[in-house]
Amino acid sequence: MSTKRDYYEVLGVSKNATADEIKSQYRKLALKFHPDRNKSPDASEYFKEVSEAYAILSDPEKRKVYDNYGHAGVDGRYSTEDIFRGSKVNFEDIFGTGFDSIFESLFGRGGGFRFGGFDFGGYGRERGADLVYDTAISLEEVLKGKKEEIELPRMVDCDACKGSGCSPGTSMRTCTVCNGQGQVRTTRSSGFSTFVTVQPCNTCKGQGRIIERPCSKCKGNGKQKSMRNFSFDIPPGVESGEYRIQGEGEAIPNGINGDLIVRIKVKPHDKFKRDGPDLFYDADISMMDAALGKSLMVPTLEGTEKIDVEAGSQPNTIIKLKGKGLPRATSKGRGDQYVRLVVKIPTKLDKHQKKLLEELRDSFNK
Repeated sequence: MSTKRDYYEVLGVSKNATADEIKSQYRKLALKFHPDRNKSPDASEYFKEVSEAYAILSDPEKRKVYDNYGHAGVDGRYSTEDIFRGSKVNFEDIFGTGFDSIFESLFGRGGGFRFGGFDFGGYGRERGADLVYDTAISLEEVLKGKKEEIELPRMVDCDACKGSGCSPGTSMRTCTVCNGQGQVRTTRSSGFSTFVTVQPCNTCKGQGRIIERPCSKCKGNGKQKSMRNFSFDIPPGVESGEYRIQGEGEAIPNGINGDLIVRIKVKPHDKFKRDGPDLFYDADISMMDAALGKSLMVPTLEGTEKIDVEAGSQPNTIIKLKGKGLPRATSKGRGDQYVRLVVKIPTKLDKHQKKLLEELRDSFNK
């Protein structure tokens, strides 16, 4: 379950706040907590938190997803860069400056830290591929949640060189061509003009450092293929869809990890149909029991439940079992189970049964 604060709470606005109210409140908080203006140790963390909340709530599509599914829907559908890149126009409208500079002021360039459950390190660095895992779960597992344990293929730090890519006992040296910058600047004059070009250093391949003696096990990559056991919790009330686990995808040398995308399919049930947190069950009943009334035992996901069919119940009458549905994924409590009475009309009658029904019919017609 997410431990992040509600985005509306973070900004201090109501859930029916207008776009202008959200923008105005964010501007006040951003100016209050911007690290350039506020030297409090916690200011930068508050600034990141309110900026993430604004990035979601200022985008109509993301706000709709968040209102319906909470953090689980947003985290499962969007990567961190999707969240902030999608709100580029909104940030520029407030700050009156380029979005890239805002992004760098929020998260740094090439730095590394975690915030709000996301890994923001390595902005501008190459990113590893996402891994996809498919799983199917039953309604009973949706009711209680499930811990999924899998073997995850991925690239990990080489155990011989500890990820450095260098032969044990050696280290990288600074590239003397670019002086560790990873870039080479070339200046060319033509008449009254001067042209400056900056290109990645060919000697160190833009890394700024050179491995003189590559590790024999990983050939200097610093990574090796591996399988590892990995477990994660599927929360109660989950619905079919894709859910993203940050940083658990493929790793690449000098880059940042991709994500693990878990594709969940909730299997059909032989008794119940589902609509969000609510369950539906059809109970067969004879026309005589519908007319006279009867007590029935009907199944639930946790066993059986007694219901009372009132005398004179009509076909398709709905009886509600409060709180016998599934947990709500984004709020407290559970849905309900609805039992529909399906009145069965006999298609074959013997002479005695037919005579009794005819007598009953005639008694109603008198």
